[in-house]
Amino acid sequence: MPLTGIQIYKLLPQTNCKACGFPTCLAFAMKLAAKQVELAACPDVSEEAKAQLADAAEPPIRLITLKADGRAISVGNETVLFRHEKRFVNKPGIFLRVRDASPAQEIASVVAAADAYSVSYVGIDLTLDGFAVEAVSGVPATFAAAIRAVRGVSQRPLILAALDPSVMAAGLQAIDGETPLIYGADVTNWQGMAALAVQHRAPLAVIADTLDELTALTTNLKEAGVHDLVLAPRTQGLSDWLTLSTQIRRLALRKNFRPLGYPLLLFPGSPLEPVQESVLAAQAIAKYAGFVVLDQFSPGSLYPLLVLRENLYTDPQKPIQVQPGVYELNNPGEHDPVLVTTNFSITYFSVANEVESSGLPAWLLVTDAEGMSVLTAWAAGKFDAERIAKAVRQFGLADKVATRRVVIPGHVAVLSGELEEELPDWTVFVGPREAVDLPRYMTQVLQATR
Repeated sequence: MPLTGIQIYKLLPQTNCKACGFPTCLAFAMKLAAKQVELAACPDVSEEAKAQLADAAEPPIRLITLKADGRAISVGNETVLFRHEKRFVNKPGIFLRVRDASPAQEIASVVAAADAYSVSYVGIDLTLDGFAVEAVSGVPATFAAAIRAVRGVSQRPLILAALDPSVMAAGLQAIDGETPLIYGADVTNWQGMAALAVQHRAPLAVIADTLDELTALTTNLKEAGVHDLVLAPRTQGLSDWLTLSTQIRRLALRKNFRPLGYPLLLFPGSPLEPVQESVLAAQAIAKYAGFVVLDQFSPGSLYPLLVLRENLYTDPQKPIQVQPGVYELNNPGEHDPVLVTTNFSITYFSVANEVESSGLPAWLLVTDAEGMSVLTAWAAGKFDAERIAKAVRQFGLADKVATRRVVIPGHVAVLSGELEEELPDWTVFVGPREAVDLPRYMTQVLQATR
């Protein structure tokens, strides 16, 4: 049974030192009981108390990490049902499945193309996380050869899928020293799979049709020494997955039901069509998969899934930001203008993309507005004449430009007079309200003032 806040408090040093970030040990104990902090935050807790508090300190969703050649992906460790409660922590891994019945050259070709896929989204590189190799042949040597074909072109983490322990053993031997996910253990093979998971120190996926079966299997596997588990319930379609995944998440978080406190895995592709695969994968990313394994590699369908994942797993209280500084667009010279914006990623990329695509040179001054957009930052007092002038001096723009022209966004035209006082040696221009109008403004207004 999980400990209550008062029970935890009695085991803490009760010094109220505030080193944990809370005003009292009681406040920290209450947060620890609610799974909202980690015991490591307390510097003075005794070893004896740590042992007694292990259950209370363990996260409700176990952290699972796959590793390969210096690359790793971690899932789990979640503490909330809904993103607005706190935030989601570890993004679900998106994998691509290949089957060992395909020729090695074909496997390598598909994997190489998927491995090379990378697209920049507001300064973040979006890629696949790894590959799943399925043993449909049932032949150990064929399975191992398929894994080696994948390893010949990609070093991303792997999921190995085989229900025969002898086949799985051959696959694990092919990547000895790595930490793949073993898929999987069911009522017929769990003892053999457990032995392999212990031997290779690899997490093990548990396959079952019902919550009762999952609970029984995870309990048996934990007693067999396998602590890193992933749940792979068999589901049919959108409604079934949504119901089951939500039940598992609620039981783990709200009831602290340890046998189901593990990340979830879904293969959304078979026997669905590609479009249906994307829909089910999108739902699984939101509710509540730790691993999603696709059958189809298509940039057109993969990109929205990666963007959805990125949006869901950012901190809703902390906007995506870029580094404040001066960015050179189209090789600007000393007579080119200085455009000003905030360090909110979407704002930055909107301005930068419009100017870069126009071919017009400019200096882009990005001020520190704590990741807020222009209007929001201005309203919050984070984007004003004093801050803009400070950034101009901080980044040495006076040494970079001879024709000192600074352009502020049209939405904050009210700052122009104050900025002229802060920068008396500069000419202040009020630019357009929207980034899309910048090229025309630069051509019609700024070039005439050079």
